[in-house]
Order: sequence, then structure tokens, then C-alpha cells
Amino acid sequence: MEAIIFIGLQGAGKSTFYRERLLNTHMRINLDMLKTRHREQIFLKACLEAKQSFVIDNTNPTLEERSRYILPAKKNRFRVVAYYFDSHLEECKQRNNERTGKEIIPLVGILSTYKRLVLPTWEEGFDAIYSIKTVNNYSFIVKECFREI
Repeated sequence: MEAIIFIGLQGAGKSTFYRERLLNTHMRINLDMLKTRHREQIFLKACLEAKQSFVIDNTNPTLEERSRYILPAKKNRFRVVAYYFDSHLEECKQRNNERTGKEIIPLVGILSTYKRLVLPTWEEGFDAIYSIKTVNNYSFIVKECFREI
């Protein structure tokens, strides 16, 4: 059982990464789709009770926002993993501009997330932390971050 928490700006490639790498193994919990925290909590609770691996596909920029998923996952004996999407602001803005319709995020939203973004730490309770770089044509470079000895 695994709880993956995505961390990164809008336009960093989080949802594309999910579709390419985790679609067949992890349920996707995404606030954009579910619309309310109440619905999100229902899905989270269902995954925890069913012992179903899941991905939190939101920006999750702060420790406080991540703790709402880490604490219950740990309590239910899930392995908790951070996937930090290491992106430059300009790249995310450019990818966002390539979106259409309701997928476009207002620039103020991206800037707000950028200002609040805190890198994941081991002290939060993660069992593993990965850094993801989005490169040409939405391919990804994944590197595991190791604790210092």
C-alpha cells in the first residue's frame, strides 16, 4: 500500500506523469476533479479503508497541506512517498499557456503556489522522496533523494 503525494507548480507535468506511470496501479485523488475537500476526504478514506494505493495529484506546496494526507496514510500503515516536480516557473507558465479551456490556470494561481512552495523533507514523515524533472515532450527524469548519513 502506497500513498504518493505530488508536490509542484501547476504545469509541472504532475497529471501527465500520473497517466504515464501510475494510472494502472494507483487511484488518483485530484481536487480539480472532485471540486470540494469533503469529496476528496471521502475518496481518501475509501482508499485507506480498502488499502488501495493512491496518488494525491494536487500542488501540495506547504507542509500543512501535505500533512492532511501523510498523517492518515501513516496511521493506516501506508508507505508515504513524495514526488517533487522540480520545475522552473517560466517552464510551468509556458506549459500552462499551451492548455485550453478550463485547464488554463490563471497566472495569479501559479504565482501564489510558487510563493508558498516548500520542498518536501524527511521530517514530514515521508518514507521516500523523489525529484522529477519534466523534459522535452513531457518525458521525465526521476531521481531518488537519499538521506544524508
